[in-house]
Amino acid sequence: MVHKFGLNPNYKPIRQKRRNYSVEILVAIREEVKKLLDTGFIREVQYSDWLSNVVLVKKSNGKWRMCIDFTDVNKAYPKDSFPLLMIDLLVDSTSRHKLLRFMDAYSDYNQILISLEDEEHTSFMTNQGTYCYRSYLLV
Repeated sequence: MVHKFGLNPNYKPIRQKRRNYSVEILVAIREEVKKLLDTGFIREVQYSDWLSNVVLVKKSNGKWRMCIDFTDVNKAYPKDSFPLLMIDLLVDSTSRHKLLRFMDAYSDYNQILISLEDEEHTSFMTNQGTYCYRSYLLV
């Protein structure tokens, strides 16, 4: 399954200004990037028109969750004109399906591949380099 975002072609790409991080956060970013690279969920990018910052959120267990500030990228995508109705019925109908159990395997996200032309719209910068997601971020 591959997802295509459908970027508005009239929207100008935005490169966010790089943020400064504490040493503790830099270590957490480095560890998460290594894990994502090793599993193939992200790849390195050399030159991207879109650049977003990493945002770390402290979880209740004291560990860090790495998120990306896609505020500017989200503005370039058209809004859905249809609401998702009766979500509880849709979720209940997926019980006992093997694919759902597989999709839940790695931290509840990164299950759906992003189309090649849209991957670089998910580019984010770190002190080690610039990367983009190869799979859809579902949290």
